[in-house]
Amino acid sequence: MLSRRLLLATPALTALHRPAYAAYPDRPIRVVVPFAAGGNTDILARILTTSMAERLGRPMVVENRTGAGGSVGAEFVAKATPDGYTLLFGAGGPLTANPVLQANIPYDVQRDFRPIGLVGILPMICQVSANTPARSLTDLLALMRARPGQVTVATPGSGSAAHLALELVMAGANVRATHVPYRGGSAMIPDLINGTVNAGMVELPSALPQHRDGTAPIVALAVTERSPLLPGVQTFIEAGLPGFTAGSYGGLLATAGVPAEVTAALSRAFLATLQDAAVLSRIAEVGAVPSAPAQRTPDGFAAFLGQELETARRAAQLAGLRPS
Repeated sequence: MLSRRLLLATPALTALHRPAYAAYPDRPIRVVVPFAAGGNTDILARILTTSMAERLGRPMVVENRTGAGGSVGAEFVAKATPDGYTLLFGAGGPLTANPVLQANIPYDVQRDFRPIGLVGILPMICQVSANTPARSLTDLLALMRARPGQVTVATPGSGSAAHLALELVMAGANVRATHVPYRGGSAMIPDLINGTVNAGMVELPSALPQHRDGTAPIVALAVTERSPLLPGVQTFIEAGLPGFTAGSYGGLLATAGVPAEVTAALSRAFLATLQDAAVLSRIAEVGAVPSAPAQRTPDGFAAFLGQELETARRAAQLAGLRPS
């Protein structure tokens, strides 16, 4: 028979042997952004973490780890201790494009990460130089048909989300244009403004300044319906591409193997943050479309990532792109 003293001590002994994550979080959480500070992904990450940290009761510290199109930061989180204190704010590059286009990528998206939730989508847009005779995507596609291969379209890089979207547009509209890859969205802006290239495809936030000052107007958005931000701009669907949507995105992921209790705590704080009207307004202000409620859950975000990966594979095949 157990002694009364041992019985009384049992609760204390149990408490001592509780897993460390029972009090999660009990220290700051590092959130790795695999791109440079100030970019679209970084801005979305900071909008999320500023508000989410208040709900978790601990700081969320954004750390920018750049390189290899986002793969350096993603690998760092994939190989981190799965305790919920190192998270990834992932995007289309490291989670969708790189697994299709980079050979020997050092992580597997489905195996090495546990999705928490999707924050928002950065819609792809098409913009034109001021001297290009087109003020809608309908006009631009007609120009491409009239001048096969002569219309030049800039993107932030070969294999970028914008490049893959361009290939899908050309296949869907049965047109051909000449792809001109640059090293990032900002690098293509001068040539768009001076007319060296006829058009460009890039994420909406990167194109808004040129649209507003008229130097490179946006002629279409790859969303399901017109944006309140740009009500006069047609969608790709309206231009004759049924169901066409495209863009990059930002979402939160943990390292695979993180305890269920930690995933649940992160998910609760994430969902509460994305229900905050001020947070949703801030996401929309920077040109992103807040995620749908179903995409804010771990399983919903996982399903979204699977669909994005399949779309990227199809676009890469159309473009003749192979892992390198």
